[in-house]
Amino acid sequence: MSDSGSSRPASAECVFCRISRGEIPATVVHEDEDLLVFEDLNPQAPTHLLIIPRAHVASVDDLHDGERDLVGGLILAARDVARSQGVAEDGYRLVANTGRDGGQTVDHLHVHLLAGRPLSWPPG
Repeated sequence: MSDSGSSRPASAECVFCRISRGEIPATVVHEDEDLLVFEDLNPQAPTHLLIIPRAHVASVDDLHDGERDLVGGLILAARDVARSQGVAEDGYRLVANTGRDGGQTVDHLHVHLLAGRPLSWPPG
């Protein structure tokens, strides 16, 4: 196990776990032992990437206190990918939807990185 702080296995049924294993194709822009970053199939901005842990965690609400390194790794990966994609200087938004009312549609923790246009507030 890496230092992600999680020993959770992947899920056989989860679409993001299947993408992580290469069973479902995705346009991957970054990957390492702990996480995967790929293009969203339904982009809401010119740059719309999903950052997911390889470990299956259903949502932010399902995180354990011992998974701080996993969460920090997702945020630092988002920063690094924003820089490598050339969107960091102009700015970007990170979103982690949680639960049905929060807009979560895939039950696997993920962070959206949105950039490439001015983003209004409030969202939704």
